[in-house]
Amino acid sequence: MEERSLRIYDSEKTFFSKITNTISKLFIPTKIGINGMLISIKRNNILKAYENLHSAKDQEKKDALSKKLDDAYALYLEAIDKYIMDSIYKKVRNDVATEFEKEALSQYYVVTHLKETSYSEYKYRKQIYLIGLDYQNVLTEKEKLIERYKKFYCTETESLYKGLLKHYSIRLADNITDGEKQDIYNKIFNVLEEYISTILPIKFEIEKNDTYKDILDEFDNFDRFSVGKLDQNDVIEKNLILLGLSRKLFTHSLPLVVAEQCYIKLLKDARSLIVDTKVLRKQEKAYSLLINIIEEYNVKLLSTKIYWEKPAQREEYKKFWNEYKKVEELKDKDYDEYVKQKEILFIRSDLEKVSTNENKYYKIIAFYKNKLVELGVMRVLRNSYISEGEYTKGTKKKKKKTRRRVKKEAV
Repeated sequence: MEERSLRIYDSEKTFFSKITNTISKLFIPTKIGINGMLISIKRNNILKAYENLHSAKDQEKKDALSKKLDDAYALYLEAIDKYIMDSIYKKVRNDVATEFEKEALSQYYVVTHLKETSYSEYKYRKQIYLIGLDYQNVLTEKEKLIERYKKFYCTETESLYKGLLKHYSIRLADNITDGEKQDIYNKIFNVLEEYISTILPIKFEIEKNDTYKDILDEFDNFDRFSVGKLDQNDVIEKNLILLGLSRKLFTHSLPLVVAEQCYIKLLKDARSLIVDTKVLRKQEKAYSLLINIIEEYNVKLLSTKIYWEKPAQREEYKKFWNEYKKVEELKDKDYDEYVKQKEILFIRSDLEKVSTNENKYYKIIAFYKNKLVELGVMRVLRNSYISEGEYTKGTKKKKKKTRRRVKKEAV
């Protein structure tokens, strides 16, 4: 009896200790308490509904399962929302929250604030935020659950990001100010960056086939901007890559007319960077970027454009395209000459566009003309005259000054 009374039990393995720990967890409002258990139950329900829907073949059955999935999805989001307010909020208020929980609550209030200004944006943003928060939670679970959840997570977030891009595209069609348009352009680039940096790598991992082989090089090119501090030139280049990827990933969610506006914004940004910088090396870097933007805009976007508001613009582009095709023929014969002629074609094309508003773009016009002089397709004509002698006006004598004019003309 004495020996048995002194026996030591492992407190983690006894039945009564497990019951006690479970009861304690139920009354602690943390992610492993009641709210955590509810989220886990709702998550399992939605994963089951999602898998059933994608395995069904009969259309009538798919419709019923789709309705079931929508109901399960709403309950799932509600459980995550409740977890934030009942658990994370209390922990932050009591100053016992982790840095992750503090950041999560901060983002929650940023998203909630959107409700006052744009309900549609709030609707998409909140769903992206809630399932993204639970995704971080799922990553600590068993591998089997992680793999199941990733498929649902990618499918749902892709749909939400597409909806958000459509919303921004509709907003650009409204009668809004230039400042509001600039804000929407920035939001479009931010959404594209979010999706490509967070969701696309997961899709690469899940869909281990050749689905995305045509964008891997562009993705790797974008990935190099994910580290380090970016200057203005880097930001424009990164946005150019994002826009190129969007033409393959979000063809319908980001219509061609909106993509065209985004390209025009990048052209304006690059022109401004060229004339504003005082460092020659940085100016040449910005100029090289501008040439790339002009090429992508004309070759990748305008060449796919079917509807033109003005027939004259279409004819003008046809002329450009024919000249571009002639330049392309030089690529295999004389690469250096090909690069030079392509540069000349692009500068002349953009010069023609900015010359319609000479007062606004006089600096970039002067820069273009200097470049064309360097390339040998424009020359400087110096006209000067000297007037000798004196003339009088009233009682004062004045000498007429020598004047010189410099004029650049096409060869």
